[in-house]
Order: sequence, then C-alpha cells, then structure tokens
Amino acid sequence: MKKLVLFLTIMLMTISYGQENKQIPLISVNGEGKVKVAPDQVCISATVETKGNNAKEVKKQNDEKIDAVLKFIKKMNIPTVDFKTRQVALNPQYDYEKKKTSYNATQTIEIVVKDLSKYDELMEGLVQQGINRIDKVTFESSKEAQLQSEARKLAMKDAKAKAEDYVSVVGQKVGKAFVISDNSQTYHPQPMYASMRMKESADAGASNETLAIGEIEITANVSVSFILD
Repeated sequence: MKKLVLFLTIMLMTISYGQENKQIPLISVNGEGKVKVAPDQVCISATVETKGNNAKEVKKQNDEKIDAVLKFIKKMNIPTVDFKTRQVALNPQYDYEKKKTSYNATQTIEIVVKDLSKYDELMEGLVQQGINRIDKVTFESSKEAQLQSEARKLAMKDAKAKAEDYVSVVGQKVGKAFVISDNSQTYHPQPMYASMRMKESADAGASNETLAIGEIEITANVSVSFILD
C-alpha cells in the first residue's frame, strides 16, 4: 500500500511538473514610435564663478554679480516661479607649489524661458551682468508627458504590426501581449556651443540669432512578446 501511495505521488508530481513547464508559443518583436514637435520653452543653467585669495571678498563679489543677474532676469519679465538658485558653493583651493590657499565661489541659477523670442536677449544679458559659465541649455516641450504617451502607443502599434506580418506567413494569429519591456530614452537638444557664440556676440555688441532650434524628437522603444493563437 505504501509503495502504491508513493508511486501515485511521484506520478502526480511528474504530471504537475510537466504542466508547469509547458511551453507557450510566443513571438518577440521590437517596436518604435516617434513624435516630432517644435520646442516651446528652454531651460538654462547658468553660473557665476569668482576666485580670489580672500574668502569674504570672493563671496561678496559673487553675491553682487548674482544680485545683478537676478534683477536682469526680473527685468526680462520672467515669472519668479520660472527661475531659482540651484546651487551655492564656496570652496578653498590649496596650491602646494606656492603654499597658498585661494577661494572659489559659485552660484548656479536655473531659468525656464517660456517665450523663446527672449532667448538671445536673455543669454547676452546674462553674460553682461556677470554670468561666466553656461552649464546647460535644453530645449523642451511643455507637452512632453502627452507626447511621450503618444510615442509609446505608436511603439506598441509598430510592434504588433511587425508580429502580424511575421505570423501571417505561417497561418497563425497574434494573441495577447505576454511580456512588455520599455527601452525608451528621452533626448533633448542641448546646444553646448551656445555660451561661446553668445559671448562672442555680446562682446561685439551684436544681437544676431545664435542657433537654430529645430525640432524635438521624442522616441519610445518597446520589446513585446505576444502569445500565438
């Protein structure tokens, strides 16, 4: 009797194991969706950097320049909610050869400009008021979340269309999605050369346009495994 029970138990375990490892017919494809749009705002990260041998004087000079920069930003009618201080630092720097300590003060302002017609005038004015480092310029869309959603949907449609093309040859149909992986990466145009050209233009007293904005391309990439019916 014990042998029979043991035999039945082994048989049930074998059947259960076989069922759990039953292979599901799948097709795995990649899909891509793209949405292009003209940017309607720009995010600028700008820094005032001052150096000297006296920490108090270096900080004072930095504060004075930042004060002038903030007043200029307000004069450009940028709403207060669209600019803020991102980072403040005062660091000692020791020169081992000269055996002297100098100081480096930095303050970084982040500005979101929603009227792109102000871009060139703002960039030139920032340098004139004391900004000596443009860390980042990123053109963006205020509707980015909506556009990313559209790109994702297009990517899924592209994946399903590819799967249907493949299985149509073998007389099968695409069923439900079994696994979906999002491989998307967001890219924003970042003209890092803007600061140099803008500074040259400001030094020359000109007000020429410094760059072509173009379009933002929002891309979504997915990997999808569909069950085959």
